[in-house]
Amino acid sequence: MMMMMMMMGNTLLLLFLACFFINPASAPPTMDAPLHSINYHHRHPDGQFLGLLMAYPTEERVLQSSGVFVPDPLTPLFHLAGRRFNIGKIGNVPVVYVMSGEQMFCEAMMVTPCIGQVNAAITVQILVDTFDILGVVHYGTAGSINSSLSLGDVSVPASVALTSSWKWLDFKSEAAQSPELKFGDYNLPRQGPNLLAAVEFTPTQVYSNGLPMKETFWLPVDPKWFDLATQLQNVQLEQCLNKTDCLPETPKVVYGLLGATADVFLDNVAYGQYLFQTFNISTVDEESAAVIMVCSSNEIPGIVFRGISDMAGGEHKLLSGSLSSLAASNALSAALKFIGMFDDEGQQTEPQQQWPLI
Repeated sequence: MMMMMMMMGNTLLLLFLACFFINPASAPPTMDAPLHSINYHHRHPDGQFLGLLMAYPTEERVLQSSGVFVPDPLTPLFHLAGRRFNIGKIGNVPVVYVMSGEQMFCEAMMVTPCIGQVNAAITVQILVDTFDILGVVHYGTAGSINSSLSLGDVSVPASVALTSSWKWLDFKSEAAQSPELKFGDYNLPRQGPNLLAAVEFTPTQVYSNGLPMKETFWLPVDPKWFDLATQLQNVQLEQCLNKTDCLPETPKVVYGLLGATADVFLDNVAYGQYLFQTFNISTVDEESAAVIMVCSSNEIPGIVFRGISDMAGGEHKLLSGSLSSLAASNALSAALKFIGMFDDEGQQTEPQQQWPLI
């Protein structure tokens, strides 16, 4: 009996110590501790966080240089899965911003970074799993394949698609059920057979809580957030990088176009024209569809702001690589105006603050 009581006492002591060490209330996580490993879901005392996602350093630098993001004085950041989640506020709105990642080769070669859909999707899922997120605002740069969009403009798409989901066909393949790209149509000097044959664009499988899996080609952004964004007024966008380098026209915000996402930096006019003529796609990037897909699966709203930094292989000599910074700044300006339409509890309100130009 005595031995049994001692064993029970030791068991209770171990349970007590275990609770002490893993209870978030008694042992808050450190900046380097993965929150999910201690079953801790971080929520701001003033309300839910807005998630803010960008892809590469230029897009983060324009946010940092704006001065609108104020880090939380107690817990300014967490390092999770190699990513830095920055905690703070923009105005009175609690925000967690994070950069999804890039391939260092592209940065070293001084070209637009080759950002991956997988990086973006993983980052958003960690963000949603770890923090109490109201929704995700995604901003960044994009290429334009629509002549109505000019350099420096900002596109707020209504829907986006994953255009790197292909079924690669052969000459012996049956007729495609979905739109296909026949490589032989683009042979030079004339059209004709091509051993690459064609690719058929395929839909994406989307999962959501409590709903059966569905296949879809278009991924719509949250309709309520999109409608809210269309109410933005007097969004001031940059026309000049400095006193001498300016765009020929003042950039504008355009709503309701279609966007495409693929793990490809598009620098080919013919393929861009094909996407525009076949799907009416206007912008191309490497993250947006992945972000919207994860938001949809987790049943939270998501929205995209894309600044036009290049013409996807077309003529865009003006300002060359510096356009990336200007386009990122303009996309951020529109995103900040949108964030200004929320109060400190995540409720929509009329915008009261005019964010400074970046």
